[in-house]
Amino acid sequence: MDENTYDYIAVEQKWQNKWFEANINIAQREKQKKFFLHFAYPGVSGYLHVGHMRGFTYCDVIARYKRMTGHDVLFPAGFHASGIPSVGFAKKVERQDEETLKLLKQNKCPQEVIKKLTNPVEVVKYFSTVYVDDYWKRFGFLIDYTRLMNTISEGYKKFIQWQFHKLYEKNLLIQKPHFAPYCPNCGPVAVDKSETDVAQGGSAEILDFTVLKFILDDGTILPAATLRPETIFGVTNMWVNPAVEYHTVRVNNETWICSKECIQKLSYQHDNIQPLSKTIKGKDLIGKTCIVPEINREVPILAGVFADPSVATGIVMSVPAHAPYDWIALVESKEPIEAIKIIDVKGFGNNPAKEACEHLGIQSQTETEKLNEATDMVYKKEFHTGILNEKCGQYAGIKISEIKDTVKNDLIQKNLATTIKEFSEPVICRCKEKVMIKQIPDQWFIKYSDARLTTESKDYAASMNIYPQEYKDELPKILDWFGDRAAIRRGSWLGTEFPYKKEWIIEPISDSTLYPAYYVLSSYVNQNKLPVTEMTNEFFDYVFLGIGAPKQPLWQIIKSDFDYWYPVDINLGGKEHKTVHFPVYIMNHVAIMPEQKRPHGIFVHWWVTQKGKEKISKSKGGAEPIVEAAVTYGVDAMRLYYLHIGSPFVDIEWDPDAVIKYKNRMGTIWKLVKQISLLENQQQENLDNWLKSMLQRRIQKILTAFETLDLRVSSNEIFFEIQKDLQWYMKRGGANKKVLEMYVRTWILLMAPITPHLAEELWITQGQKQFVCNESYPSFDTEEISEKDEVGEHLLIRVIDDVNEIIKVTKIIPKKICIYTAPTWKQQLFRKALERIAQNNFNAGQLIKETMADPAMKPLGQQISQYIAKIAAEVKTISENDRGRFMIPLDEKKHLSDATTYLSETLHCPVEIYNADDANVYDPAKKTRFAIPLRPAIYIE
Repeated sequence: MDENTYDYIAVEQKWQNKWFEANINIAQREKQKKFFLHFAYPGVSGYLHVGHMRGFTYCDVIARYKRMTGHDVLFPAGFHASGIPSVGFAKKVERQDEETLKLLKQNKCPQEVIKKLTNPVEVVKYFSTVYVDDYWKRFGFLIDYTRLMNTISEGYKKFIQWQFHKLYEKNLLIQKPHFAPYCPNCGPVAVDKSETDVAQGGSAEILDFTVLKFILDDGTILPAATLRPETIFGVTNMWVNPAVEYHTVRVNNETWICSKECIQKLSYQHDNIQPLSKTIKGKDLIGKTCIVPEINREVPILAGVFADPSVATGIVMSVPAHAPYDWIALVESKEPIEAIKIIDVKGFGNNPAKEACEHLGIQSQTETEKLNEATDMVYKKEFHTGILNEKCGQYAGIKISEIKDTVKNDLIQKNLATTIKEFSEPVICRCKEKVMIKQIPDQWFIKYSDARLTTESKDYAASMNIYPQEYKDELPKILDWFGDRAAIRRGSWLGTEFPYKKEWIIEPISDSTLYPAYYVLSSYVNQNKLPVTEMTNEFFDYVFLGIGAPKQPLWQIIKSDFDYWYPVDINLGGKEHKTVHFPVYIMNHVAIMPEQKRPHGIFVHWWVTQKGKEKISKSKGGAEPIVEAAVTYGVDAMRLYYLHIGSPFVDIEWDPDAVIKYKNRMGTIWKLVKQISLLENQQQENLDNWLKSMLQRRIQKILTAFETLDLRVSSNEIFFEIQKDLQWYMKRGGANKKVLEMYVRTWILLMAPITPHLAEELWITQGQKQFVCNESYPSFDTEEISEKDEVGEHLLIRVIDDVNEIIKVTKIIPKKICIYTAPTWKQQLFRKALERIAQNNFNAGQLIKETMADPAMKPLGQQISQYIAKIAAEVKTISENDRGRFMIPLDEKKHLSDATTYLSETLHCPVEIYNADDANVYDPAKKTRFAIPLRPAIYIE
């Protein structure tokens, strides 16, 4: 490597090899102070992208920091192989999907490996290797790779089955009918924000429609679905789409007319569904009438092009007094139909829907955004304050919020209605098939609705270290909201067989709640010390719960390890886990583990997005490959980018131009350290003390930031503020070799957790032999603080800024600059005012009175009262930290005089320094009277 050029690729490879050859990543029990952290293990069904590396990097930075602050660190990793993602990937390879094969070849997957990837287990093996070798090791992550595990290994399955036995013992496994997401190709799938099983629609909710049975003249049912069954009393007409061909279907003993899509939904959710051959064009239904169930009102069928055959039944009932869409459609139809008001609500008159439309200026059905706003406005007010009126029979006088489910259940009981469930948005499986909702009559659930479990989980979460605070504040509501979760699926899934129902597999969220506990065992399993046959319920009870006795010495060794490392100190994952993984992680620990083994902390980070703020997704493309990015930018630059570009708790946009700037900074730091080694030795006591003092200030802030996981602040101090201080010192002529060597060594130690490769390479340039990552992290040393010298440099910087501002405003080309520091009496009053503010007893009038009582001060008269009035405004703007420093006496004239050469060079003209008390002061413009402490007066010729 050219000693003047920083070859980041060579440096990264060199130090990664050295670290892993020395096994420094393997967790050891040596220091009696431990820290256990991990990231949410990724699914293994494809290549990862630069977005994933953000959270992984945070984890490694925290792990390295904890190593250097005297902790034994356990930083394991694994692979979430459960579910259908790997199955879906294998099917694509099997059918020779062009995009999939192209992706594999682009990533240099050998042909002989591609042939094996028709097997889902081989998919897991292949991508697990890619993640370790191409991503995690390539980024220098000090993961304990002896503990790697995946969720389809035989040992892990034993562990999960034990977990479910524990839930069963505690009556937290129950059976009941369930409507679950279902792919016609892949079987049951999980639909959640993690999008583990689906390619689209992870945020979709399941909507519970009530299907009301309107009756045509011949007895045929015209079913209309609604989320507001209580509005049946306000129906004035029906809407059908004239362009749609509707189908007939036998539902139990009834004949229905509905969309073709509706029949598919019914077949998944109801028994005795028999499609019939007869079809009816929508236009042929228009002009007919039907009877409204329960109230037996005859209403007309009108044309409504907005009636979407893919939504619910494809037929819509119209309640124009309470549904803005219906009101506007009725107005545009020009039909002489009067709206029927059935809900009295504060803030609205006889037609809430009409009034909301008029308020927003809505004229047409095409104004969907405004119509949605109007709908939301009306529905919210009616739900919270609405009361059914006299037109609603037995339900009159009852609040909407109290009667909604009652009306629905009564109609179903009378066979006037049924239900159908539907997603709030389209959901597409990873196999590209549309996901449906299917009824499972005897589904097993984990009973997260258990009141005792919920209360205990909320209480425990309140004691945890959870980042950010806003998520900690949200958690109680999330835990309250979190209902029973269907825990098993049937189909071609990978995972653990459910112990109480053969051929059913535990679904991916339910098998990833206690999983960090398995990391303690995994090294013994991987080294063939712990056979799967040994992993019985009795074994897990003993190791994890302390129940029973060990059957062999190895059990005691493993339990000792578990007791040392557990619980987890930080579980780190993306924001998609806020309502999916983290709630069940907490609740399962509370349900099964004793309190001392429950997790200490959770760290939620936001996403890396593409331009336009869309989440980067490996299934949607648009993601820069990790391997290529590492070559282009260098991993240290990327690590710093993730930490510094924004708070962990905001989305950041992937910006190659910005990453290049961080890459350039790596080279700048390299050159700066090399430049320092060439400086000639020269001492300047005040300046040297300032640099040492500022370094301690930075260390104090860095340590506080790291301890509170404010990673952006720590990275900013290390890579920007410290460098800024150093450059100021050198610009001022600082060149004390002893001080600079200490400064650089400390700086390298500080940067080591974030840019470890650069730090190691710089460390050896300082004559060091050991790994920098094995050294102790710098600690804050109050003895090195020199507030006097800090204030002196603050004064110098302010003077330069003030001079430049005057030149900028006046456009003067200076020939000479005179600087006047404040007289002694102003200095004394300034410090006295600061002392009193610090003691919360500052009173301007009292200070004037006391000062005027001093015979030496009395001759100054009005100057004193004017200056104290000015102080009153000035000192209150000074921060508490600065007040303490500014109380220290400083000879401002001497400090500025010592820097006269620097001032003259910087300001490009001669500079003269005076104190207002000096005799023979050159002050042609009478500027000395304006001089105040730390704000000298300035005269420019």
